[in-house]
Amino acid sequence: MIDKIAGHIRRCIDDYNMIEQGETIAVGVSGGKDSMVLLCALANLQKYHPSGYKLHAVTLDMGVAGMDFSPVVELCRELDIPFTLERSDIMRVVFDERKEKNPCSLCATMRRAALCNMVKKLGINKIALAHHYDDAIETFLLSLIYEGRIHCFQPVTFLDRTEVTQIRPMLYVEEKTIKNLVKSANLQIVNNPCPMNGESKREEVKELLKTLSVTQKDIKSKLFGAIKRLPIEGW
Repeated sequence: MIDKIAGHIRRCIDDYNMIEQGETIAVGVSGGKDSMVLLCALANLQKYHPSGYKLHAVTLDMGVAGMDFSPVVELCRELDIPFTLERSDIMRVVFDERKEKNPCSLCATMRRAALCNMVKKLGINKIALAHHYDDAIETFLLSLIYEGRIHCFQPVTFLDRTEVTQIRPMLYVEEKTIKNLVKSANLQIVNNPCPMNGESKREEVKELLKTLSVTQKDIKSKLFGAIKRLPIEGW
């Protein structure tokens, strides 16, 4: 199954020219299922992709009490990939200082900024993020329903402020495929005790898609096709 995922990732990388010859790619690894599978798949693809890219795993400790990143450390050891862990106080700022009622947006913004600064310090200017097929569809619906605009994150995003490029190589990989690999490979993941886990607007959209899928079996493929056809920058 890892070969199947690596194949989808290769097609996405090539479709959007995500990787240049010989460059080093940082991989943002939170320890969740998506980022752990991304790291495994990129390590698999690295063996035969013509660009000859290198990998460096990076993990940002958000300051959530009780998180154990030892599964990430062990996976990087098994894959022989350099690993850097950096600690932050993002959770304290979001929940204790700012007391955000809708903390996910601010948390994501701060996390992305911290990750970009982290990879710059390592001398790397490109980071792979683990957003997948379902994430793109859900983000599209979130923007449409809650913001009244047609929008989705881009496959490749250059950030002027840090001069770091974000790439999302798993956009052709469905979440169910990721879950199946985690189960079949008995891949150990990091438990995330964030208080917003399962309580966000994204969870509401997930439930909406489940409901729609009962009568519209191909609803996700139609929505993903719409994202690619609509005049959304970068797609």
